[in-house]
Amino acid sequence: MKKPDRLKNMLGILKDKVLILKASLVISSKPTKFFNVAVLRATTYHNPSDPPPIDAVLALAHNHRPSTGVIIHALLRRLHGTHNVYVALKCLLTLHHLLSNSKPALKDQIMSHSNGPIFNMSNFRDESDRDTWELSDWVRWYADVLDYSFSRKRGERLNWLVGMVEIICKSPDSLYYQKLGLIYEVMKLVGEDYRMIMREINNNINQFGNNKRIIEDLNDDLLKDLLGDLKRLKNSREKLFLMFLNKKNDGIWGLIDQVEKDVEYVKEKRKNMRLVMFQGTESTRVVDNRVSESTQLAVVPVLPRGRKWLDVEWNRLVVV
Repeated sequence: MKKPDRLKNMLGILKDKVLILKASLVISSKPTKFFNVAVLRATTYHNPSDPPPIDAVLALAHNHRPSTGVIIHALLRRLHGTHNVYVALKCLLTLHHLLSNSKPALKDQIMSHSNGPIFNMSNFRDESDRDTWELSDWVRWYADVLDYSFSRKRGERLNWLVGMVEIICKSPDSLYYQKLGLIYEVMKLVGEDYRMIMREINNNINQFGNNKRIIEDLNDDLLKDLLGDLKRLKNSREKLFLMFLNKKNDGIWGLIDQVEKDVEYVKEKRKNMRLVMFQGTESTRVVDNRVSESTQLAVVPVLPRGRKWLDVEWNRLVVV
């Protein structure tokens, strides 16, 4: 990968210096001024391919926890206002760090001010050169990962976790860019999320592995959903190995295989039971039909004593 265009890089650095100067001169509360300057410095054009210097931003967020939302909104403004792939990646990385260490209440607060995805970089393109064009795929994917992580609702468990794994697996195939310091840092953070998610998946699936009665107690719809989630996980396995190059989670894949077999067994057992019940019902129906077909109604005369045939009163029905 070639180095970013030197002239464009210099223009970007100059632009950053102007923005930092303006932010410093703006008349506002002192903490807010520090927040804006720290955000600009963390997401600078300087050393574009290196991870952002986020220590100052994290320190401000730690020391001014009630104002963390202000820092996040400043980063979101910076993210949606740039057309530079390196600035966008630095914004996303800084946001990822902040949100990973924030409380759920802060996430709820941010979500309340948005009618859709918070990051929403689906239309992002940096057409400066071939490299920035390809790196734009990483911006869009990374934003999707963070957006999906925000979409989790209370009560959602295995289905959401599997969806998160699938989003992670949609990373660009240009693994060469993992040699870039900025992308390496992205994969490092996403990898930490992935391992946390797999631990949670393991806890969810382990309850079925330890007690097969739980599987038998599931209704047909839940059984179908569980089997679908397990198959989706297995479809992601190869890409996950390619992305994270480790087999530390071999145990969970064995557990997934076992629970999938147990679910398939319960489904097949229920299918056979229904088939037996259906055949039994059909057999009973056939016998009933045969009985009804062989049963006829006839008028049989009852002969009173001393009466001849033609003198009989034809008024009694007898089934023969």
